[in-house]
Order: sequence, then structure tokens, then C-alpha cells
Amino acid sequence: MLALATFVGFAVLVTALIHLYLWKRLVRDTTRPGRWRKAGGVAALLLALLVPATMVGTRNGSYWLAWPGYLWLALMFYLLVLLLVLEVPVAVAKLVLRRRERAVTGAVGEPAPVPVGGGRADTAATGHVAEPAAAGPTATSPVALAEPPAAPAAAGSAEPPADENGGPRAAGPQDGRDPAGDRPDHDPSRRLLLARGAAIFAGLTAAGVTGYGVRTAMGPPRLDRVRIPLAKLPRGMDGLRIATVSDIHLGPLRGRAHTERIVAMINRLDADLVAVVGDLVDGSVAELGAAAEPLRDLRSRYGSFFVTGNHEYYSGVEEWVREVDRLGLRVLQNERQEIRARGGVLDLAGVNDVTAAGTGLAAPADYAAALGDRDPSRPVVLLAHQPVAAQEAAKFGVDLQLSGHTHGGQMVPFNLLVKLQQPVVSGLGEVDGTKVYVTNGAGFWGPPVRVGAPPQVTLVELRAP
Repeated sequence: MLALATFVGFAVLVTALIHLYLWKRLVRDTTRPGRWRKAGGVAALLLALLVPATMVGTRNGSYWLAWPGYLWLALMFYLLVLLLVLEVPVAVAKLVLRRRERAVTGAVGEPAPVPVGGGRADTAATGHVAEPAAAGPTATSPVALAEPPAAPAAAGSAEPPADENGGPRAAGPQDGRDPAGDRPDHDPSRRLLLARGAAIFAGLTAAGVTGYGVRTAMGPPRLDRVRIPLAKLPRGMDGLRIATVSDIHLGPLRGRAHTERIVAMINRLDADLVAVVGDLVDGSVAELGAAAEPLRDLRSRYGSFFVTGNHEYYSGVEEWVREVDRLGLRVLQNERQEIRARGGVLDLAGVNDVTAAGTGLAAPADYAAALGDRDPSRPVVLLAHQPVAAQEAAKFGVDLQLSGHTHGGQMVPFNLLVKLQQPVVSGLGEVDGTKVYVTNGAGFWGPPVRVGAPPQVTLVELRAP
């Protein structure tokens, strides 16, 4: 409970800080004080509240929050990334503008020196020869004595105050210039224009990327075919095909039609085995049982198999294990199944997701139960939801592990963060001598957006040496 509260608190803090940054760059920097800035502040606050409301509400049946909440989550993510990337060029542009303005005001705004006694000014400083002052009354002449002194400038006059030489006095801090008193800061209107340009670019780009991601995520999964050689595979089993799918994520935004499309796609492959490697659902059997029903139509020569993912433990894992079994898929819970085909034998094993250890809802992943005490001459394929399971599986000489969980990163550049937790993000890799294939998954979690990691169903073909 303490760990959950800590995570929720951290997530709320991060969300608040992100929205504060977005408000600064998209509202405060692009508007002058007034009603538009106030309206932007209110909008930023409401959007900040929408994120946790969506997370909580969709888990409690308020599915109407899913589309606006998760779309904003994706848009927020890309706005944040783009604005952070723009920080450097915008800072450089501001510096250039400031120096250019100071150079102009330094050359034009400073008065030329007045030579004493009507002599020539320094041509190096002024760029031209000053003409001698015209002869006129001196301070002691009768004409000068007869003229009244000049009246002081009226309050609010547009004329700048004169200095001791009769020229305009240099403006000081009270005139809106910098403390040096002779060089103004760069034009605020240009700074406003620069901020608005950056905000418009970030907004349009983020909207375009998000729209592309929605189209990709909601479209049909891509079929990928991969050939993986196994040193122990009997020659008679060469070409054994395993249709692999993960992360279907039935839930607020994907229902029965999503399952039907995936089942039809797998059945067209005419595979020897079907492996569903976790994260089937985001909700209870009562909510999503009808959406999962088409799984009973899966066809394969030697059976269809399922292992739990972390989201099953958030959705009532015991009920879902019984439901999936009722639909005709064999649930491998820390156990293995002999696959006899074409005169050869292969061990197909499955372990519970690593998340199970902290839930108390089911037995944790037990690699010894699934992989121990077996014939080491046989090849073994392990179904495990998370790629990180290979670190333990390798200790038992697993030849190949099939996994999902990562979604291939789902939204670039989020894939860079996934690498910090998982040894393989997408495709074929190797962990301590064990080959690991990670499929992108056929659905999505949270935002209905996929960028750089399209939904995927994979046909894995095993090859003998």
C-alpha cells in the first residue's frame, strides 16, 4: 500500500510539473497579461486534472473519459518533447536578437560628442566631420542676458530631457532600459513573436504526430515473419511455426471487433502452435468476457497457449485464467507441455509474469517448476510476458523465449526509456545465450497512439541446424 501511494504521489507531482512547464511555454510566454492568459491558465489546470481522472475513472467504468484523457496524454507527451528540443534554438535566437538590438542602439542612440570651442569632432568616433558652431550670442552678451531662461518641459511631454550640452539625455532604468542606462533590452514584441512561433510549431507537429499515431494504433496489426534457428531442434521439426501475439489489451477503447480481427489474421497463417503471451485485458471478466469470446475460434495443429501478463493481475487474474481456459487456450502457469510433431519432441514452457510476486494473487514466476527436471537434449521454448524474464530463464538453458510487454516502445522516443528496464525492446535479441524474440503487441495501453512501433502479429518459424 505504501509503495502504491508513493507511486501515485510521484505520478501526480510529475504531471503537475509537466503542465506547469507547458503553461509557461504555451500560455505565459505567448500572451500578454489579460483574459487570454487567464483562460490559458484555467485550461492548463483542467488538463492537468484530466490525466489522473482518466487513470482512475477508466478503471472504475467511466470509459467516456478514455478518448479525451488518453489523447491528451499523448499530445502532452509530444508537446513536452518538442518544446524541450526547441529550448536550445529558441535561446540562441533570443541571444542573437538581444545582441543585434544592442548593436543598433549603441550605433544610433548614443549622442555624438560636442567639441569644445566649435572645433572638429573625432572623425573616428563620429564617422563625419562636425561643422563649427554658428556664431551667436555668448553667455555674457546683451542678447543672451535679455533672453528669458528656457521653461522646463511640461510633465508628460514627449520631448526627452536635455543633458548639460543641450542634447537628449541618455535614458536610464526609469525609461524602460537596462540598468546601464544606455542600451535597451531586445524588443519585447520580437520575443513574443519568437515564443508564439515556437508554440505554433510544437502544437502543429505534436498534433500531426499524434494523429498519425492514432491511425497506426487503430489500424490492423502488421504481420511479421521471423526465422529462428535452434541448435537442438530435430530435423523433422524444421519449419515448425508458432503464431505469436501479445498485448491485445481489450479495454475501454478496444473490444470484440479487435479480437475478431486478430483471430482471423492468426487463423489465415495455418500455424502449428498459437502463443498468446500476456496482457490480454484491461478489465474484469464481467466487463470484457464478451470481447474475449472470439478467442475460442483460434485454430492450430498442436494447440493454443496463454501465459499471464502484468495487466491480468490488475484485472482479476484468477477469473481470467478460468475464462481463457474455458475458451480453449491452455494456460501455462509455471509448467510445460510436450509438443510431439513430425517425429520430434519440443518442450513448450510458460511462467507467470514477474508482477505476480508482489500481488499475492497467484504463484510468482517459478522457473524451476517450469524448466527443471527435463530432458536437456530437447529444445525448449519459453513463453514469458516480459523480456527481462530471460535473465532467469537463461540459467535453465532455455533455447528461445517469446515475449511481449514492451509494445516496441509504442511511442518514439519512449522506446529509449524501455531499454533501461528490458534487455530487448523489439525483435530478436539474446540474453546470456538465450534467444529472445519480443513482439510489439497487437493493441496498445493508455493512449490509442503508436509511433515507430506498429501493432504486430508474428509468425515465428523454427529452423533446424
